[in-house]
Amino acid sequence: MDLEVRVIPRAGRTGFGGLRDGVLRVRLAAAPVDGAANDELIALVARTLRIPKRHITIVSGERARSKRVRITGVDREQALAKLV
Repeated sequence: MDLEVRVIPRAGRTGFGGLRDGVLRVRLAAAPVDGAANDELIALVARTLRIPKRHITIVSGERARSKRVRITGVDREQALAKLV
C-alpha cells in the first residue's frame, strides 16, 4: 500500500500529527540533512506498525516534505488505525 505523508523536520519531538486531507502528517526531530529525516521516518513507521524497516520504502519525495511511502505486509486500514 502507498501512503501520502507530509513531513515536518526539526520538530520539537518525533510523532504523528494526524490525518489531514488524506495526508498523514509526521513531525520529525531529525534535520533534513544526509537523509536523517527519511531514516527517522522509516524507523518511526516500522516501530509503530511493528514491522521490519525493509518493508518500508520512500517511493517519491525523498528530498521533499511531501512523500509517498510504500508499506508492504500491512493492509491500509490497519496501518492508518495505528498511525493516526
